[in-house]
Amino acid sequence: MGRRRDRRRLAEGAHAAAGMSFNAISAKALERSRTATMPRTFWDWGPMLAANERGFFPYTPNTNLMYGLKEALRLLHDEGLENVFARHTRHAEATRAAVRAWGLEVLALDEREYSSALTAVLVPDDVDADKVRAVILDRFDMSLGAGLGRLAGRIFRIGHLGAFNDLTLAGTLAGVQMGLGLAGVPVAGSGLDAALERLQTD
Repeated sequence: MGRRRDRRRLAEGAHAAAGMSFNAISAKALERSRTATMPRTFWDWGPMLAANERGFFPYTPNTNLMYGLKEALRLLHDEGLENVFARHTRHAEATRAAVRAWGLEVLALDEREYSSALTAVLVPDDVDADKVRAVILDRFDMSLGAGLGRLAGRIFRIGHLGAFNDLTLAGTLAGVQMGLGLAGVPVAGSGLDAALERLQTD
């Protein structure tokens, strides 16, 4: 994943909880909002900007998320942004090594499109990926991402970004490997061993 894309996707791996966003408004958009006639409350920039001038937020702020963001930014600063990007890439490579060792496919036609955020795993035609996910959730209390749209039931997604370390990844991949076995999905070899070998080369 190129550095430019990494920067665009920073929010996905910023160690913070979901539910908060940053907004910016141009002078042109602000002027248009002053003459807009549609009803609005939270998207009315007037009270927001007036309160910001005094250092406040005009409505009930999501204080817990703000504290979480503060801590997430501290973690990013302490590790260093380039180190965070490198860790995400390293974990993605180890995960792909596991998938290949299992004899399954990474869902990507072009390796230049591999994601450092998650790995989508394509299961054989006679396997329901959602049943595999259900077994893993039931047995190990671990939730894998589902296939969306036409990929529903065809893939599961393994996330490997944010506040995630080598041991977390090893535990995740061990859970997936055991879950594949419990779901009756034949695997060619130990994906966990392949991932550990990759992690130990750095």
